[in-house]
Amino acid sequence: MVDDLQTRGIPCSECQAGIMRYRKITYLTWLNEDLITVPDFPAWVCDVCGRREYDGQAIFQLNLLLNPTAGKPTPAVRKHRIPKKKPQQKRPRASRPE
Repeated sequence: MVDDLQTRGIPCSECQAGIMRYRKITYLTWLNEDLITVPDFPAWVCDVCGRREYDGQAIFQLNLLLNPTAGKPTPAVRKHRIPKKKPQQKRPRASRPE
């Protein structure tokens, strides 16, 4: 199904006239004051208006790599054990004399 979409394309949601086609492009983003360029980044590009929609999985992986805490050990999280409450036993009701 993905291969079929890559060859045929999908209608552009921006201009409604063009077709979004799968391409590998250069992705640009800023990280603080540094410009980061990523070649061969997967994206869908409209052949009429040029709108770009980047592959979600590729964006997720790039964010993991650019995360300032990448490669650093995560602090251990202490789990507090909450004692379970014992269920209260039901007491039989006192019978009423009639």
